[in-house]
Amino acid sequence: MDQATGNRGGGRRLHLARMGEDQPGTGAAPPGGDTGASGAAGPLSGPARALPEDHTQAILETTKHVAALLKASGHPFALAGSVAAHAHGVPAGFQHDTDFCIRRGDVDGVVQALRDGGVEIVSAPEDWLVKARSGGEEIDLIFELAGGPVTDAMLERAPVLAVDSVRMPVLAPYDLLSSLLAALSEHHCDFAPLLTIARTLRELVDWDALRAEHEDDPLPDAFLYLLERLGVIEAREAREAGP
Repeated sequence: MDQATGNRGGGRRLHLARMGEDQPGTGAAPPGGDTGASGAAGPLSGPARALPEDHTQAILETTKHVAALLKASGHPFALAGSVAAHAHGVPAGFQHDTDFCIRRGDVDGVVQALRDGGVEIVSAPEDWLVKARSGGEEIDLIFELAGGPVTDAMLERAPVLAVDSVRMPVLAPYDLLSSLLAALSEHHCDFAPLLTIARTLRELVDWDALRAEHEDDPLPDAFLYLLERLGVIEAREAREAGP
Protein backbone atom coordinates (compact mmCIF):
# COMPACT_ATOMS: atom_id res chain seq x y z
CA MET A 1 0.00 0.00 0.00
CA ASP A 2 1.26 3.49 -0.66
CA GLN A 3 1.58 6.56 1.49
CA ALA A 4 -1.59 8.09 0.13
CA THR A 5 -3.64 5.58 2.17
CA GLY A 6 -3.67 4.28 5.70
CA ASN A 7 -0.03 3.28 6.08
CA ARG A 8 0.37 2.39 9.77
CA GLY A 9 4.05 1.70 10.11
CA GLY A 10 4.02 -1.82 8.68
CA GLY A 11 3.32 -0.77 5.13
CA ARG A 12 5.65 0.05 2.30
CA ARG A 13 7.89 3.10 2.68
CA LEU A 14 8.79 5.63 0.05
CA HIS A 15 12.51 5.17 -0.50
CA LEU A 16 14.92 8.00 0.32
CA ALA A 17 18.71 8.22 0.20
CA ARG A 18 20.11 6.48 3.28
CA MET A 19 21.68 8.61 5.95
CA GLY A 20 25.47 8.64 5.83
CA GLU A 21 25.82 7.85 2.14
CA ASP A 22 28.40 9.93 0.32
CA GLN A 23 26.81 12.59 -1.85
CA PRO A 24 28.27 14.28 -4.93
CA GLY A 25 30.54 17.14 -4.03
CA THR A 26 31.67 15.75 -0.66
CA GLY A 27 35.13 14.78 -1.95
CA ALA A 28 34.43 11.03 -1.82
CA ALA A 29 35.34 8.93 -4.83
CA PRO A 30 32.45 7.26 -6.64
CA PRO A 31 32.00 3.57 -5.82
CA GLY A 32 34.48 1.51 -7.83
CA GLY A 33 36.42 4.59 -9.00
CA ASP A 34 40.12 5.28 -8.48
CA THR A 35 41.71 8.53 -7.38
CA GLY A 36 45.01 9.66 -8.76
CA ALA A 37 47.61 11.88 -7.20
CA SER A 38 45.46 14.92 -7.91
CA GLY A 39 42.54 13.40 -6.01
CA ALA A 40 40.35 13.27 -9.13
CA ALA A 41 38.04 10.31 -9.40
CA GLY A 42 38.77 7.73 -12.07
CA PRO A 43 36.24 5.98 -14.30
CA LEU A 44 33.39 4.08 -12.70
CA SER A 45 33.55 0.32 -12.70
CA GLY A 46 30.98 -2.37 -12.04
CA PRO A 47 27.45 -2.80 -13.39
CA ALA A 48 25.23 0.22 -13.82
CA ARG A 49 22.22 0.48 -11.56
CA ALA A 50 19.01 -0.29 -13.42
CA LEU A 51 16.15 2.16 -13.22
CA PRO A 52 12.99 0.81 -11.54
CA GLU A 53 10.54 -0.78 -13.92
CA ASP A 54 7.56 1.42 -14.79
CA HIS A 55 4.41 -0.34 -13.59
CA THR A 56 2.03 2.50 -14.47
CA GLN A 57 0.05 0.87 -17.28
CA ALA A 58 0.09 -2.56 -15.64
CA ILE A 59 -1.32 -1.08 -12.43
CA LEU A 60 -3.98 0.80 -14.41
CA GLU A 61 -5.02 -2.45 -16.13
CA THR A 62 -5.26 -4.22 -12.77
CA THR A 63 -7.23 -1.31 -11.35
CA LYS A 64 -9.76 -1.51 -14.18
CA HIS A 65 -10.10 -5.29 -13.81
CA VAL A 66 -10.71 -5.11 -10.04
CA ALA A 67 -13.11 -2.18 -10.39
CA ALA A 68 -15.17 -4.11 -12.93
CA LEU A 69 -15.43 -7.07 -10.54
CA LEU A 70 -16.38 -4.81 -7.62
CA LYS A 71 -19.03 -3.03 -9.66
CA ALA A 72 -20.51 -6.36 -10.72
CA SER A 73 -20.55 -7.55 -7.08
CA GLY A 74 -22.79 -4.71 -5.98
CA HIS A 75 -20.61 -3.88 -2.98
CA PRO A 76 -19.85 -0.17 -2.61
CA PHE A 77 -16.20 0.83 -2.99
CA ALA A 78 -13.93 3.71 -3.92
CA LEU A 79 -10.54 3.85 -5.54
CA ALA A 80 -7.88 5.23 -3.18
CA GLY A 81 -4.14 5.94 -3.07
CA SER A 82 -1.96 7.21 -5.89
CA VAL A 83 -4.25 5.89 -8.63
CA ALA A 84 -7.13 7.87 -7.10
CA ALA A 85 -4.90 10.95 -7.08
CA HIS A 86 -4.22 10.34 -10.77
CA ALA A 87 -7.96 10.13 -11.45
CA HIS A 88 -8.24 13.64 -9.96
CA GLY A 89 -5.51 14.95 -12.27
CA VAL A 90 -2.21 14.16 -10.55
CA PRO A 91 0.37 12.92 -13.10
CA ALA A 92 0.64 9.13 -13.28
CA GLY A 93 3.76 7.22 -12.32
CA PHE A 94 3.10 4.09 -10.28
CA GLN A 95 5.58 1.56 -8.92
CA HIS A 96 3.74 -0.20 -6.12
CA ASP A 97 0.07 -1.18 -6.05
CA THR A 98 -3.53 -0.12 -6.46
CA ASP A 99 -5.77 0.61 -3.46
CA PHE A 100 -9.52 0.32 -2.94
CA CYS A 101 -11.64 1.31 0.04
CA ILE A 102 -14.40 -1.09 1.06
CA ARG A 103 -16.59 -1.50 4.14
CA ARG A 104 -15.49 -3.95 6.83
CA GLY A 105 -18.83 -5.73 6.64
CA ASP A 106 -18.36 -6.39 2.91
CA VAL A 107 -14.96 -8.08 3.16
CA ASP A 108 -16.21 -11.66 2.73
CA GLY A 109 -18.41 -10.78 -0.24
CA VAL A 110 -15.66 -8.73 -1.90
CA VAL A 111 -13.11 -11.51 -1.42
CA GLN A 112 -15.44 -14.06 -2.99
CA ALA A 113 -16.24 -11.78 -5.92
CA LEU A 114 -12.55 -11.23 -6.65
CA ARG A 115 -11.73 -14.93 -6.32
CA ASP A 116 -14.53 -15.77 -8.74
CA GLY A 117 -13.01 -13.22 -11.13
CA GLY A 118 -9.59 -14.87 -11.04
CA VAL A 119 -7.92 -12.52 -8.54
CA GLU A 120 -5.55 -14.19 -6.07
CA ILE A 121 -6.15 -13.37 -2.40
CA VAL A 122 -2.89 -13.09 -0.48
CA SER A 123 -2.39 -13.73 3.23
CA ALA A 124 -1.44 -10.53 5.10
CA PRO A 125 -0.62 -9.83 8.77
CA GLU A 126 -2.40 -6.46 8.79
CA ASP A 127 -5.84 -6.37 10.41
CA TRP A 128 -7.10 -3.34 8.45
CA LEU A 129 -6.93 -4.57 4.86
CA VAL A 130 -7.07 -7.56 2.54
CA LYS A 131 -4.26 -8.09 0.06
CA ALA A 132 -4.70 -9.52 -3.41
CA ARG A 133 -2.77 -9.93 -6.64
CA SER A 134 -3.74 -9.86 -10.32
CA GLY A 135 -1.69 -9.55 -13.49
CA GLY A 136 1.47 -9.55 -11.40
CA GLU A 137 0.39 -6.38 -9.55
CA GLU A 138 -0.49 -5.94 -5.88
CA ILE A 139 -3.95 -4.87 -4.70
CA ASP A 140 -4.91 -3.50 -1.27
CA LEU A 141 -8.56 -3.67 -0.21
CA ILE A 142 -8.70 -1.30 2.76
CA PHE A 143 -11.54 -1.21 5.26
CA GLU A 144 -9.82 0.99 7.84
CA LEU A 145 -7.69 4.00 6.93
CA ALA A 146 -5.21 5.63 9.30
CA GLY A 147 -7.84 8.19 10.25
CA GLY A 148 -10.58 5.64 10.97
CA PRO A 149 -12.84 3.06 9.32
CA VAL A 150 -14.16 3.40 5.79
CA THR A 151 -17.71 4.68 6.20
CA ASP A 152 -20.89 4.68 4.14
CA ALA A 153 -20.71 8.49 3.93
CA MET A 154 -17.16 8.36 2.58
CA LEU A 155 -18.15 5.94 -0.18
CA GLU A 156 -21.37 7.82 -0.98
CA ARG A 157 -19.55 11.09 -1.62
CA ALA A 158 -16.95 9.46 -3.87
CA PRO A 159 -17.40 10.90 -7.38
CA VAL A 160 -17.47 8.56 -10.36
CA LEU A 161 -14.49 9.36 -12.58
CA ALA A 162 -12.82 7.84 -15.62
CA VAL A 163 -9.66 5.88 -14.84
CA ASP A 164 -7.94 5.07 -18.12
CA SER A 165 -11.37 4.94 -19.87
CA VAL A 166 -13.21 2.91 -17.17
CA ARG A 167 -15.52 4.84 -14.85
CA MET A 168 -15.47 4.00 -11.15
CA PRO A 169 -16.01 5.66 -7.75
CA VAL A 170 -12.91 7.53 -6.53
CA LEU A 171 -12.32 8.91 -3.04
CA ALA A 172 -13.29 12.58 -2.90
CA PRO A 173 -10.32 14.99 -2.84
CA TYR A 174 -10.89 15.91 0.81
CA ASP A 175 -11.07 12.28 1.95
CA LEU A 176 -8.05 11.35 -0.14
CA LEU A 177 -5.87 14.12 1.27
CA SER A 178 -7.15 13.67 4.81
CA SER A 179 -6.31 9.96 4.77
CA LEU A 180 -2.88 10.77 3.40
CA LEU A 181 -2.19 13.28 6.19
CA ALA A 182 -3.42 10.88 8.86
CA ALA A 183 -0.93 8.29 7.59
CA LEU A 184 2.08 10.52 8.29
CA SER A 185 4.38 9.36 11.08
CA GLU A 186 7.97 9.90 12.17
CA HIS A 187 8.91 6.81 10.15
CA HIS A 188 6.83 7.74 7.08
CA CYS A 189 7.13 11.47 6.55
CA ASP A 190 7.91 12.14 2.89
CA PHE A 191 6.18 15.40 1.97
CA ALA A 192 7.24 15.33 -1.71
CA PRO A 193 4.35 13.22 -3.11
CA LEU A 194 1.91 15.09 -0.86
CA LEU A 195 3.01 18.41 -2.34
CA THR A 196 2.19 17.25 -5.85
CA ILE A 197 -1.24 16.06 -4.76
CA ALA A 198 -1.97 19.20 -2.72
CA ARG A 199 -0.99 21.51 -5.59
CA THR A 200 -3.24 19.60 -7.99
CA LEU A 201 -6.24 19.42 -5.65
CA ARG A 202 -5.94 22.81 -3.96
CA GLU A 203 -9.11 24.21 -5.58
CA LEU A 204 -11.11 21.10 -4.61
CA VAL A 205 -10.36 20.87 -0.88
CA ASP A 206 -11.86 22.67 2.11
CA TRP A 207 -8.55 23.65 3.71
CA ASP A 208 -10.14 25.20 6.80
CA ALA A 209 -11.93 21.93 7.54
CA LEU A 210 -8.74 19.97 6.89
CA ARG A 211 -6.80 22.20 9.29
CA ALA A 212 -9.47 21.78 11.96
CA GLU A 213 -9.41 18.00 11.58
CA HIS A 214 -5.61 17.70 11.84
CA GLU A 215 -4.54 20.72 13.93
CA ASP A 216 -3.63 18.56 16.94
CA ASP A 217 -1.38 16.26 14.89
CA PRO A 218 2.11 17.78 14.51
CA LEU A 219 3.11 16.22 11.18
CA PRO A 220 -0.09 17.03 9.24
CA ASP A 221 -0.08 20.49 10.82
CA ALA A 222 3.54 20.98 9.74
CA PHE A 223 2.67 19.97 6.18
CA LEU A 224 -0.24 22.40 6.06
CA TYR A 225 2.07 25.16 7.33
CA LEU A 226 4.54 24.24 4.58
CA LEU A 227 1.76 24.68 2.02
CA GLU A 228 1.13 28.15 3.42
CA ARG A 229 4.83 29.09 3.24
CA LEU A 230 5.01 27.87 -0.37
CA GLY A 231 1.92 29.86 -1.30
CA VAL A 232 -0.09 26.78 -2.24
CA ILE A 233 -2.86 27.74 0.20
CA GLU A 234 -3.69 30.97 1.97
CA ALA A 235 -2.05 31.48 5.37
CA ARG A 236 -4.25 31.21 8.43
CA GLU A 237 -3.15 34.64 9.67
CA ALA A 238 -4.24 36.26 6.41
CA ARG A 239 -7.68 34.67 6.61
CA GLU A 240 -8.13 35.68 10.25
CA ALA A 241 -7.05 39.27 9.57
CA GLY A 242 -9.68 39.69 6.88
CA PRO A 243 -9.68 42.33 4.12
